[in-house]
Amino acid sequence: MTIEICCNSIQSAINAQQGGADRIELCQNLSEGGTTPSYSTIRFCTQILKMNTFVLIRPRAGNFFYSDLEYDIVKEEVLLCKELKANGVVVGFLQDDFSIDTKKTSEIVQLAYPMEVTFHRAFDICNDWKISVNEIIDCGCQRILTSGLAKNVTEGAPLLKEIRQFAENRIQIMAGCGVNSQNLAEIAKITGIREFHSSAKKIRKIETSDKLFPDISFQEYSETDLVEVQKLKNIALSIN
Repeated sequence: MTIEICCNSIQSAINAQQGGADRIELCQNLSEGGTTPSYSTIRFCTQILKMNTFVLIRPRAGNFFYSDLEYDIVKEEVLLCKELKANGVVVGFLQDDFSIDTKKTSEIVQLAYPMEVTFHRAFDICNDWKISVNEIIDCGCQRILTSGLAKNVTEGAPLLKEIRQFAENRIQIMAGCGVNSQNLAEIAKITGIREFHSSAKKIRKIETSDKLFPDISFQEYSETDLVEVQKLKNIALSIN
């Protein structure tokens, strides 16, 4: 079983590695659903860490209908990840009718090679999931990250099982959104899925005496929790 941790910083990536994660998806701005991380963060993770690093390529928050200029940026960032020897990239392109943008997806798969390509949770708002699965497979992606078209994996578990069965080992189906050490074993049992994606995050609070903002007594940010990653990995090993 594979445990992928969504990491929003260098420290989160270090925590994921120390906790035993199999792979990370590197990003930033998790509160906005994730965007492409900085060059330096990608370089650190691909050159220093000793685990597979996938990089989220998303030029902005919001929808997944990208302009030509935004798509040009996506292509440049994919080439940058290849140059830095990332193991994979994570993308998602839709048409304005919520069908898969197969042209962009196919082009990115070819551009990214030999890196792997994961199609992210843009899949969860597609207009026909069966057609979308087949199209993503035909484009050459290695996996689909999905919550089962639901707001979390617990609610989406029945459809996750159906999606996995429909895919018939033609592509990896990775469950994500709400995966934690309390529900991992049950979701795996229900769905039969063998790849799981989790932020395993905790909230850190920093006390501050910032005179510019007297009403704010602390600042919050999220960070991957090493202990939670260890729990996820131990559960995965027990199921294996």
